[in-house]
Amino acid sequence: MITDVTDRLPALSQEDRAAIAALPRNIAAHDAHMSGLATMTQVELGGAPASVPLALPLTIAAWNLERCLFPAESAAKLADAGAQVALLSEMDNGMARTRQAHTTAILARFLGMQYLYGVEFIELGLGSETERKFCTDAENRLGLHGNGLLAAGPLRQPFMLRLAGRRRWFTEGEDQPRMGERMAVGAVIDTSEGPLVAISIHLESHGDAALRQAQIAGLIDTLDAAFPGLPVVIGGDLNSGNQIGGDWRAETLFAHAEARGFTKHSGDIDQPTTRASLISPDPARSQKLDWFLTRGVQVSRSWIAPSLDPAGQSLSDHDPVFLTVEGMTAP
Repeated sequence: MITDVTDRLPALSQEDRAAIAALPRNIAAHDAHMSGLATMTQVELGGAPASVPLALPLTIAAWNLERCLFPAESAAKLADAGAQVALLSEMDNGMARTRQAHTTAILARFLGMQYLYGVEFIELGLGSETERKFCTDAENRLGLHGNGLLAAGPLRQPFMLRLAGRRRWFTEGEDQPRMGERMAVGAVIDTSEGPLVAISIHLESHGDAALRQAQIAGLIDTLDAAFPGLPVVIGGDLNSGNQIGGDWRAETLFAHAEARGFTKHSGDIDQPTTRASLISPDPARSQKLDWFLTRGVQVSRSWIAPSLDPAGQSLSDHDPVFLTVEGMTAP
């Protein structure tokens, strides 16, 4: 678990990025080089710190923002839902396709929240073919892509955890070569009923059920060791059903999480959480990928909102999922 915190992740120069691109495409070379990069071994804490614990009931959002092409509109969507905590994935920082913006920091500024940001991948290219048409420059200024956590309440003990994986985006990156691995970023949030551990997670899309179960199991092991007895809300894109026929029910991670005391939530269980978007324009896109896993909290409601701005434009290929926490339960 990474607990080294900074107020700004160190920038990678173009020479740094060229050195990564020149590495042999194997796990040993990848891991040895990544372990020496502060950008990949720290978590960024910024935004507007809060001193007053969040009052319950508490609204939490989990949203894969697909690079976050529209920070202002996405922030408005979260504000309209009354989200006091947002667990975000696929957030760009210094990418040409999103105008070189630090999208997590921008959302936090719009919402007046504190944020955490951790790097999932150093992007070695401009992205997929459909993404390149959004590029404002010929190269990425930083090339960072990761997960964020926003909160209107105090954040304590921030951390990042890299999940079990096969480094496939480095060894087989095709049109999206990357250094890094799927990860989770989280913190303890003070509430009126005590501390709550909130985690933003993104599981592997190009893996099987066994890999995603191992990723969830590793996270739960870490949480049990670091935060014993505390209530937990995990939220994000679990990529449930990808590479295994598209059916989320075929995922073994849910049974594993349930056996360890977690309950799954994702609005109407039969409602998909994906849609066509500017980057993912397939009109047939319809999967159930986004979930909360909770333990030690009383949940009164979970729902899915359309990822559309007032004009009907898709903000992401994922719809945000929301959760209302009414209280805590005894460990």
